Amino acid sequence: MAATAHDVRTIALSLPDSSEKPAWGMPAFRVGGKIFAALADDDTSIGVKCPKEDRAGLIAAEPEKFFVREGHDDNYAWLRVRLAAVRDRSELRTILIDSWLQAAPKRLAAAHPELVQGRG
Repeated sequence: MAATAHDVRTIALSLPDSSEKPAWGMPAFRVGGKIFAALADDDTSIGVKCPKEDRAGLIAAEPEKFFVREGHDDNYAWLRVRLAAVRDRSELRTILIDSWLQAAPKRLAAAHPELVQGRG
């Protein structure tokens, strides 16, 4: 069963100190004032934090799932995820937790070791 925009919102807002505030006219999810996920305007994909050095490997391994918008994401630690290719809510939760951990203030992330353990 593919992930949905509703799943993204539910999981993102369940993460500690997360909030929703639009950015670029799209729903964006923040922690500590930093965006960790954003829904595309057509609700078919999300953008998440991802170290630039990890993007190529992820895209090569699962090009149907992961992509970047050429000319737009080039200089940012950001990766796009096609929701239709996400296996289930558990995988979506892992993706969102990974992104949240990159954006969250260090103290907040350290206060939630269960999130690090719950990724796998």
